[in-house]
Amino acid sequence: MMSIGKATAVSCANIAFIKYWGNSNPQLRLPANGSISMNLDRLVTHTTVHFTPDLRSDTLNLNGRTLIGAQLSRVSDLLERVRRMASIDLSAEVVSENNFPTGSGIASSASAFSALALAAAAAAGLTLSEQELSMLARTGSGSACRSVPGGFVEWKPGTTHLSSYAFSIAPPDHWELVDCVAIVSREHKVTGSTSGHSLADTSPLQAARVEDTPRRIEICRRALLARDFEAFAAIVEADSNLMHAVMQTSTPALLYWLPATMAVMHAVQRWRALGTPVCYTIDAGPNIHVICEAGSAERVEADLRKIPGVIDVLTAQPGGPARLVRSPA
Repeated sequence: MMSIGKATAVSCANIAFIKYWGNSNPQLRLPANGSISMNLDRLVTHTTVHFTPDLRSDTLNLNGRTLIGAQLSRVSDLLERVRRMASIDLSAEVVSENNFPTGSGIASSASAFSALALAAAAAAGLTLSEQELSMLARTGSGSACRSVPGGFVEWKPGTTHLSSYAFSIAPPDHWELVDCVAIVSREHKVTGSTSGHSLADTSPLQAARVEDTPRRIEICRRALLARDFEAFAAIVEADSNLMHAVMQTSTPALLYWLPATMAVMHAVQRWRALGTPVCYTIDAGPNIHVICEAGSAERVEADLRKIPGVIDVLTAQPGGPARLVRSPA
């Protein structure tokens, strides 16, 4: 076993092509359905975990701000899992920083808890497999399990803690896709994903969505592996629209879109009709991910910036796995 101390990890956000929405087990964050995603190489979280006898309780600093309450409790819950696995009884100082807007539909919790899981395990002296790290990250944020492996990733929903984890189905260089994230709001969303998942079953559409997910996953996986953009675009947009239909028909209804979100959706469909390989997908927030092939990325980014209400455009290509950037001390 390595010495107990301090470790820093970096992890990518990810964008889901087939969405995760709703849990079959909220405590373990077992998803109601499987999903497929792509890691985003330039949208990352750096997290340092330091287990030390100098603290009486865990502390959390996110983007320069000390956090308490529910956010700290969520981090401490994952740290407690690590402490039990490592048979240690030390509190930890956690310092984390995102290089993109937090809590606005760009999977900040995915990169955050993926980096936290890897850094905490390493700092505690544990050597975990990728599958074990994916399961650990999932307990903090469901989609975080997908940020542990690299490239294009599939998440098995499973029925137990040990059977729900993510794995790579293709490396980052398999397909030169670019995610042009149209930022239409930097505000933290009022209803976070954790709360939103609990509302999924109040929608009359959720059961049908979940039942049909294996079919959509198969179509998406096949299109992705074949680099068939036409088939890929059709299923990605259909899946995103279906998830938001569930959100919009839940009780209470979740209406994440802003006028600029809709403007980008219409523009993307117009550009595709004119021959540009491009599609959109939207997570739980107003910002919209516009996926295109690398050859079209510069033009797509420029055209997005012309749309009223688009504040900025962040670009990312397929990213690698979560990784340590400093060994435990």
